[in-house]
Amino acid sequence: MRVESPIMTCQEFTDFIADYLSGDLSAEVRRAFEHHLDLCPNCVNYIASYKAAIELGRGALSADETDVPPDVPEDLVRAILDSRKPS
Repeated sequence: MRVESPIMTCQEFTDFIADYLSGDLSAEVRRAFEHHLDLCPNCVNYIASYKAAIELGRGALSADETDVPPDVPEDLVRAILDSRKPS
């Protein structure tokens, strides 16, 4: 016997995306999420770009702060570093 997945909207999809990727959804919500992915090419594209953004963020955070490209103006680097200092 096949149990139908509950309907999920695109808005609900975006509400659950982080929990989906971390594996924190209940089985029922995960089925609804994956069913929505089967039906919605826009959300397939959305989750792909979401994953890419996470990977870019991880790459940026893992970069050594001393690896500033040589063509970046020194005053810009100083301004960015000064803005990161606690007030």
